[in-house]
Amino acid sequence: MSTSPGAFSLGSESGDDGSFRRQTSTFRAFVSDDRSTDFPVAAGRYHLYVARACPWAHRTLIGRALMGLEDAISVSYADPIRDERGWRFDDDGHADSINGFGYLSEAYRATDPGYDARVTVPVLWDRRRGTIVNNESSDILRMLSTAFARLGSHPVELVPERLRGEIEALNRLIYDNVNNAVYKAGFATNQRVYEREVMSLFQTLDELDLRLARSRFLFGPEPLETDWRLFTTLVRFDAVYQIHFKCSIRKLDEYEFLWPYARDLYQWPGVANTVDFGEIRAHYYRTHPMINPSGLIAMMPAASFDEPAGRS
Repeated sequence: MSTSPGAFSLGSESGDDGSFRRQTSTFRAFVSDDRSTDFPVAAGRYHLYVARACPWAHRTLIGRALMGLEDAISVSYADPIRDERGWRFDDDGHADSINGFGYLSEAYRATDPGYDARVTVPVLWDRRRGTIVNNESSDILRMLSTAFARLGSHPVELVPERLRGEIEALNRLIYDNVNNAVYKAGFATNQRVYEREVMSLFQTLDELDLRLARSRFLFGPEPLETDWRLFTTLVRFDAVYQIHFKCSIRKLDEYEFLWPYARDLYQWPGVANTVDFGEIRAHYYRTHPMINPSGLIAMMPAASFDEPAGRS
């Protein structure tokens, strides 16, 4: 007798103290343009497995679009609704045209038959060797803007060497206190832990708002890697995190500078096409029954990302 799949759960990422502890990415090989690895740069060799709903995968979609790598790196989109079997592919706009996988877990097992951690997106897949190169979003984004740059139709510099140290430092701060903080708040099962994470999140957002009072983007007149790493959290904030994850002290559209800054990034050429609010909202509100057992999807906030940013 067959059994229906169970709901998604945090498993080992849920700590005994009521905290959420994100697992570490397992596959960390790099594509290189200097023959230093087993994965040389080549147009058409690599494939991205992503989900439009996921902010970590969204980073790589933005990097691919900014660099003009659509012809060099193919992509498959997973269905936004996930259960215990993980990210799924189907014939309704979410097909895997490269390997015909039904679930992304098949890519993980093909790479490591003993893999038993949570299956995550994004995944950078080597079509020639039939293996995962990397499943860490920060690594993949960095590769897209460096190793793959010569394949881009309109490459941009996202990590200028003169700012590399500052970029790395702010990346770490934003990861812990914003990108991952919304999850640490939303998946907390202890009141004290939840409040601690929410307070840290909004303290950092307040500081970023002040920083953006003096500069169009985080490091000057052009958006760099850190801006895009922050953006994928901000674009989901009012529609999902403020409601679903109880990040409730303020809405993004209440910030004097962060809100127009987020609109500025959304309206950057090619970026809006990487955002799918329907899939974002469906994923969060229908994938976490421990938070939203009814499965009702919150209505979209009235404030629009299409409003003029006024940041130039």
